[in-house]
Formats: sequence, structure tokens, C-alpha cells
Amino acid sequence: METQERRWVRVTVLRGCVGCRTVAVPATATARDLKERIFAETGFPVAEQRLWRGDRELPDWIKIGDLTPKSCHLFVNLQSKGLKGGGRFGQTTPPLVDFLKDILRRYPEGGQILKELIQNAEDAGATEVKFLYDETQYGTDTLWSKDMAQYQGSALYVYNNAVFTPEDWHGIQEIARSRKKDDPLKVGRFGIGFNSVYHITDVPCIFSGDQIGMLDPHQTLFGPHESGQCWNLKDDSKEMNELPDQFAPFIGVFGSTKETFANGSFPGTFFRFPLRLQPSQLSSNLYTKQKVLELFDSFRADADTVLLFLKSVQSVSLHVREADGTEKLVFRVTASENKTLKHERPNSIKILGTAISNYCKKIPSNSITCVTYHINIVLEDESTKDAQKTSWLVCNSVGGRGISSKLDSLADELKFVPIIGLAMPLSGRDDEENGAISDFSGKAFCFLPLPPGEESRTGLPVHVSGFFGLTDNRRSIKWRELDQWRDPAALWNEFLIVNVVPKAYATLILDSVKRLETEKSSDFPLSVDAIYKLWPEASKVKAHWQPVLGPLFSELFQHAVIYSISGEWVKLEQVYFSELDGSLEYTQSVLNYLQSSGKQIAKVPGNLAAAVQLSAGSATSTVTPVRKVTPTWVRQVLRKCAHLGSTEEKLHLLEFVLSDHTYSELLGLELLPLQSGAFVPFSSSVSDQDVVYITSEEFPRSLFPGLEARLILENLKPHLLAALKEAAQTRAASLGILRKTVYSAAASKSRTICTSC
Repeated sequence: METQERRWVRVTVLRGCVGCRTVAVPATATARDLKERIFAETGFPVAEQRLWRGDRELPDWIKIGDLTPKSCHLFVNLQSKGLKGGGRFGQTTPPLVDFLKDILRRYPEGGQILKELIQNAEDAGATEVKFLYDETQYGTDTLWSKDMAQYQGSALYVYNNAVFTPEDWHGIQEIARSRKKDDPLKVGRFGIGFNSVYHITDVPCIFSGDQIGMLDPHQTLFGPHESGQCWNLKDDSKEMNELPDQFAPFIGVFGSTKETFANGSFPGTFFRFPLRLQPSQLSSNLYTKQKVLELFDSFRADADTVLLFLKSVQSVSLHVREADGTEKLVFRVTASENKTLKHERPNSIKILGTAISNYCKKIPSNSITCVTYHINIVLEDESTKDAQKTSWLVCNSVGGRGISSKLDSLADELKFVPIIGLAMPLSGRDDEENGAISDFSGKAFCFLPLPPGEESRTGLPVHVSGFFGLTDNRRSIKWRELDQWRDPAALWNEFLIVNVVPKAYATLILDSVKRLETEKSSDFPLSVDAIYKLWPEASKVKAHWQPVLGPLFSELFQHAVIYSISGEWVKLEQVYFSELDGSLEYTQSVLNYLQSSGKQIAKVPGNLAAAVQLSAGSATSTVTPVRKVTPTWVRQVLRKCAHLGSTEEKLHLLEFVLSDHTYSELLGLELLPLQSGAFVPFSSSVSDQDVVYITSEEFPRSLFPGLEARLILENLKPHLLAALKEAAQTRAASLGILRKTVYSAAASKSRTICTSC
């Protein structure tokens, strides 16, 4: 144990006109030395300072080490001595309980509390999180005080396998601000989110490394004006051994044993939240086993996505321990990679870490770092003995310092980093065969899912996570409204969405295309349809997310993102879209002919066709307008590339090119079928030798022997025959040459319709 001469004490000076601050001083320092330190940092005169511990004013000569022989942290209050005719003046903060009550009024109850604790574990670099509802009743004979007895019963435990740092111990005591103000990478570390646990408990307890701490916002358990107490497993072992009941709840859970206490360190962290069994000044919200299980259920609702965008935590489980000590698993969710891709995610996270570090160091870069990786999420439900596996492709990105000066300025002001993640479902129990979950609706995340509801819906077919500025209750993303038009967090969100999301989104789609070509394993389900479903449908996208569409489509259409019926990915300017009805006989023949002519044809869903129209309609767009397979275009192709296929296929082509009734464009097309089996071009010649005749029931073919080479093919489909007649009449009328031929065998009764065009 350290001697008084070598020991240092952390002293937190509360309130006072200099604000709350913490300093480290030798245990041999006096109260006067501390005042001198305060004067050096603040300029507040020593003579006007009055230091109090509890209800006792500290004399200048007393040593700091004598005030706290068992702890390395001391809390004192600073007051002004005051002067005749004047004195200390200024606004004060509300009592701690009132401050926390205000947080609870604004902050939601339910599964979001568990998510906040997962976020704390993620920030700490933990890989595993466990929740345990424990009904064990612990002894009440040897406690710090008799008032602690009510906290020896049922409790909610939360474990993670990371150890508190000194900054964590300091940060959890600073309820008014999040640690992310100092470190933007710590998204939720012991800020307002952690204090939502006061919905459940009045006395949160922490066991991590070599210390156990207990918080008491009512400031009644550990002495007047004392809001908590901390014990060191080594330095305070004597006192802890004298209070075995007090520390019994910290033994026998998550691998903690009596040997752990003897060795002086626990290799992880767990919180113990004794359930509030009776109303308190802080809250009248009482917690029972049923409410804890409801808390578990509310978390389970979106547990399959909790791990999607986390870099460290890969397992979350929920457990119950009955009063008799029986423990059972209720639910577990784990994230893992396929064996063939096991290095992909760790390598991606390293690349992201470097990009984030460079941004925070203000290293210039005009590019956006994007990485994609595959992840499997398995849900195990003990109640049904069912294991559900979902597969995802995740793209994470970090904006470079320089892509937007306004974004960079806001990042420095808010201590934010331009991080965006997107996730697409590759498979699920709803639609495993097709490689995507049907009718998938994306939601917004701030690393963890935001509470379900209309505010978290984006209208995009992917989940979107970002380092977003959230509302005070952390329920939704901030947007600029009339009453907060200049809100920097809301403005940041808009710039983040416009500048980073489109690039990340395009990368996800392009990487999906690449993987479809290279990943043939059944463990990695992906299909063209699944990729097409990634494209947003503009009409469904929520207003705040609409700015993503223009830049996204513009980026995508620079690449080969259209899958042709030839089995190739091609660029937009290379392709014609087919909207032909697949049930019609001529459709496949038309498509086969176009393919054989070297044309790229694609059949795309409505959302992608709409994306082309939206992009082409932009005033500044360079995107090629939609080009479709039409009778007009097919007629143009036929003039350049004659059809060499079968009779049936030629008839199908003829049917298609006649379908729009634009007969004036038939000239030159070698598609007019003769009884002889030949096909001749449609012609405008008025010569008798070029005339082709259509017979009828009244004047059958038998009346015209030897003219098979000039008769139309027999048994044409009625609508095709009608179209040819209409074509002949239309063409003849326009030329004024309706031909009539009378044969001697039929005298004046025999008449045929000329189809010379």
C-alpha cells in the first residue's frame, strides 16, 4: 500500500463560482495548498475561498490525505467567503435529484435503456455484453448502513468484458455532459443515455477492474451531500471484509469469486441496478420481474439489427437467475463472418479506424473511405429452441477532411465525425430462395437502432447508420425546422446526408455487383433481383432523405449497373429497356433477334426505370434518357441487320413491327411472308410483278393456280392478316393505286386485295 507521502488524491471541487473541476494533489497537501491551486487556475482569491466537506468547513492546515484514508478520490464544496456590502452572486445548478428527474422525463423508458448500455460497452471496446435479471435475496446484517437493506434484493445486471479506465470512472460522475465532447469516437459514453438507468434503480453500482462504486443521487446513504462511495479491492479490503453482505451481490456472477476480491481485480465490468421497489424522490416508477422481462422483450424486437453497425460488440445475451440460483438463457444474438471471409470485417474496421483518426487529426483528403463486409447474425431463442440466421452486406464510410468545408466546420464545432453505414439484407427466413427479404423497409440508426416509429423510417431499402445529431431524448434525428433553422446539429445531418450517404450507397450497390460475379458460395446468397431492390424508389423516400437520390443515381449511372438479358453488366448508354409482355408469343423472338444483332437489352423493375427518368429529367444531368425496345427501333435495326432466323421467328418479328400500326415505316423490311415460304421486302413499287395478293373465302387460292409466289402466306393469325390488309389499304390510299386484277376464270366476280406497299 502506498504511504501518505507517495499517495496522490483526486479532488473534485463542486459548484462554487469556478465551476466543477477535478485536480490531483499529493496526500500531504493541505486545504490551503488546494486553495492556492484553485487560485492559480481560476484567479479566485484564496482569502475568499471556503472549502466544505459535507457540513464541515475545512481549516487551511488539514491534510487532504487525512480526509480520505481509504479512497483516492475526495469531493469538496467551494463557497465564497463574501464581503461586506457584497459577495458571491450567480445562478446555481438544480439539486442532483431534480437534474436527473428532468432527464428521465425527457428520456424514453424501454429497450432503448439496454441499447445505451450496449453503446457504452461498444465505446469501451468490449466484444461481449450480458444482461442478467437476478432474483437472489442477499443478506442485510453487515451493510454500510441499514438504509442499504432495500437494495439487497432483485436487480438487473449488465456485464461487458472491457475494464473501466480512469477517464471512465471520472466520466460516469459527470452527469451533465457526455465524454464524447472530449473524444468524438465515444458516441454515448456515460452521457445522458447512461442516466436513463434511473428509470430502474435509485442506486446504480459499478464493479470494474479493482474498484466498486455506488451512486446515490439522493445523497443520503453515504453522508450529507455525498452522492456516492467507491472502494478499492486492495486498499479497502479490510473494510470490505467487515461488510460481507454489502459486497455479496458482486460475488458469484460473471465469473467474479472471492478469489477475485483477494486478487484485487476483475477482468471486465458489470453494473448492478437494484430494482426500485418503492417510490423515491427521484422516481415513482417501480420495477418488478414482469417489467424487466418486458424490457427484454422490447429489446428483442429489433435485436437482429443491434449488432449491424458495431465494430467491437459481437454478442449480446439476456439471462434470468431465479431465487433458488437456477440460471437460464432467455435470448442471444451473435455476429460472425463466413469462414471464407473471416478476415474481411476485421481488415475493414482497421481501414475505417485509420480514416477516422486522419479526419480527427485534420489530415486533408478529398475522398470518402468506403469498406464493405459480410456479416451473419444469429438469434437464439430458448423459449422456442429456434435459431434464426440473417445475412447482411454492410458498407461503412468516413468522409475525408476536405470534401465539404461546411461539413468540416460543423464537425469541429460539434466534435462529430462524418461516419455513415448502410446495410442490405442478403437473406432471411422470409425469402431465403430469392436472396433478399421481400418488401424490406430501411430504418435510421445512430450506430444502434433508433426507437421504432415513423421518425426512424427513411423510405430507403437499406438501413442507414450515421454519426447523427439527435434530439435531446435521443429518440430521433434532428432536422431543421422553423424554430431551429440554424441548429448546427440539424444542419450537420443535412450536410452528412448529401455529402457522404450517396457515395456509401453507390459503393454498396457496386460492391454487390462485384460480389455477385465472384462469390458463388451458397453461404453468400445474392441475386440480380436483390441488387435491383437496393435502388430507392423515389416516391417512397421520406422528405429528409430525398437529397440522397440525385447524387446517388448520378454516381451509379457512370458504372455498369444494368444487367442485360445476355448476362452482362452494362452501362446505361449501352442498353435498351424491354417492357415487352413475357406472355406474348413474339416477345422472346424479338429479344433473341436483338441479342443476335449485338444489342444490349435489359428488363428492369420499375424503381430502376424511375431512377433513369429522374436522372435524365434533371436540368444539369448528363444521364442518357430511357431507351426502350419499341417497334420503331426494331424496324431501324432490321434495316441494318436482316433477320436470318426461322419462319416462325420472322412471323413473330412481323407481328411486333405491325403492332404500333405505323405502316409507313415498313418499307424495305424483308418480312412479308409468301405462300412459297419466302419473305420479300415491303415495297412501294406499282409494277404488277411486285404485287402480292391476299385471297379470301369468297375467292380462295384454288382460283389462282401458279401464283403461289405472289400470294400471302396461308393461315396467318387473324389479327396479323387484318393488319396487313390495313397496311395495304393505308399505303394504297396514300399512293392512289389500289390495285384490282380480274382473272378470266372468275370473270368480273374475282377480286383480290393488293398488298403492294
